[in-house]
Amino acid sequence: METRPGTPLLEAAALAGFAVNTPCGGAGSCGKCRALLDPAPDPLPVELKTLSLEELEAGWRLLCRHNASADLRIHLPASSLFGGGHQIVTGHDAAREGTADPVVRQAAVRMPPPSLEDGLPDLPRLDAALRAAGALDRAAPPLAAGPEALNRLTAGLRAGDYAGTAVFRDSRLLAFHGRTADAPSCGVAVDVGTTTLAAALVDLRDGSDRGVAAAMNPQTVWGDDVLSRIARAGRGREELGEMRRAVCAVIAEMIRELCLDAGVSTDHVHALAAAGNTTMESLLCGVDPSPLGCVPFTPAFGNGPRLRARDLGLPAHPDAELRLFPVIGGFVGGDTVAGILAAGLDALPGVSLLIDIGTNGELVLANNGALHAASTAAGPAFEGARISCGMRAAHGAIEKVVLGKNPVFSVIGGGPPRGLCGSGLLDLCGQLLAAGLLSPDGRLAGPEELPPGVPGAVAARVARTPDDGPLFVLGGAPEHPFGLTQRDVRELQLAAGAIRAGILILLRQAGLALDDVDRVLLAGGFGQYIRRENALRVGLLPAEVPGRRVHYAGNTSLAGAKRALLSRADDARLDALARAVRHVDLSTDPDFATEFAMAMYFPG
Repeated sequence: METRPGTPLLEAAALAGFAVNTPCGGAGSCGKCRALLDPAPDPLPVELKTLSLEELEAGWRLLCRHNASADLRIHLPASSLFGGGHQIVTGHDAAREGTADPVVRQAAVRMPPPSLEDGLPDLPRLDAALRAAGALDRAAPPLAAGPEALNRLTAGLRAGDYAGTAVFRDSRLLAFHGRTADAPSCGVAVDVGTTTLAAALVDLRDGSDRGVAAAMNPQTVWGDDVLSRIARAGRGREELGEMRRAVCAVIAEMIRELCLDAGVSTDHVHALAAAGNTTMESLLCGVDPSPLGCVPFTPAFGNGPRLRARDLGLPAHPDAELRLFPVIGGFVGGDTVAGILAAGLDALPGVSLLIDIGTNGELVLANNGALHAASTAAGPAFEGARISCGMRAAHGAIEKVVLGKNPVFSVIGGGPPRGLCGSGLLDLCGQLLAAGLLSPDGRLAGPEELPPGVPGAVAARVARTPDDGPLFVLGGAPEHPFGLTQRDVRELQLAAGAIRAGILILLRQAGLALDDVDRVLLAGGFGQYIRRENALRVGLLPAEVPGRRVHYAGNTSLAGAKRALLSRADDARLDALARAVRHVDLSTDPDFATEFAMAMYFPG
């Protein structure tokens, strides 16, 4: 491909269709965007810290640190690409779905044809028929329609001898089908995650699932975390528009894929609902998220905007509306509201704790209907960032670990391991704690510090890094092994400690203790794969809560978006539900620093 001189190689790769892994947002600190360049430019100081001398001599460089200046051949290894073979959670607890009263409804009607004595226009004639049938409330505004719906109505009435099926949302006509008692009508629910996107096609006639699709969020080329994206979007309208178009293009492709697989026209997509954190929702609708990057982190909107899908470039009926979920605060967004809705937290008796562990960690405490919510910066380690051999849940990632007498590693996609994803990191540290190779204060044992009784196959993996730090070997060539380092353990302690401290602060502000918690609901992609005993062992989940009280809730963001499509009552109460939640800013709590420091210790 051709690009202008001076174009960052990271952006050139993105323009060529390659999403490069950039957990640090292109700051050059993570070393994940390495590529083989020919000819290779002189190495920069930051590359001397992140790449070995052998790699530098072979021509490996960091894409985020170099610009296009002349003809160049670039080899991108699979480990540097973002999105190939990733596991994305799209499932959820379907038992709570509501299907009785969708936001888009249908009504079969028959009406007298017009005459010289009865010259009532087509739309008011349909309005009267719908009210007479009880489909439209008598106090509702007059039925309205756009040009396309009016054309369908005029043709359908005359083709069907003034009988047919009206498809409408509130008091707006979307379609009219003559001579039929049933017409296609679908909705699309979208989970707009920082890392991943998920979409579900639902039949609005009966609430059934018609398909699920998933993809990586293309905005990751501008950084894994929301702060990197906030900074990038704040540079100007061009950058903000580019980020909006990127995510909308992928969502549009998922909608086309879902409709094609289900044999449904995109014109029959009559409603959409989307939930994401505050930054992701702002970027989706093209709202500058810059205020979220500085104190007091004020979002642009609270209640959920209602947007025309076609204005976002999404393939749907011309009058289809996208319902964006309301946000609670700067870092507690619509995905949290969707989780509350999907889990029915506001109606559960007793004390419930919803933990959504993704790139960011959201916490919701429900105490007999009283709701408190907070956000913690817990994501990097759980997403594989800042871990020496870390990677996301893609092919080659170790996702489960059982030490025993002979260590067993479960690798996504099979084959030799290439790295360690979040659930594998949690498993490994939990197992090392149980084996005595990791102390409660987070110190990883070296070869000369093995406790008695460690099986030989486990002891053989205890080694030293080139700088003489402890290393638990997971794979790689004998001369270049990779594995868990002391710094990796510290990163897990930071992530798990942030979650645990947030839980304790929420409970304290509500006047509750850990013993009062009746149930813990784990949501999000990471929560779906972790093993409870190891999550409790490392302190990610409070050890004081019995494992039997911990439940997997799946993708509650997607489930909540579906409920907003399938229940008019839920759709109507979303804004009030968000406003009923007390937003707890953990950074302003005087006890958070102390709780965080204490939570860094593993319970063991």
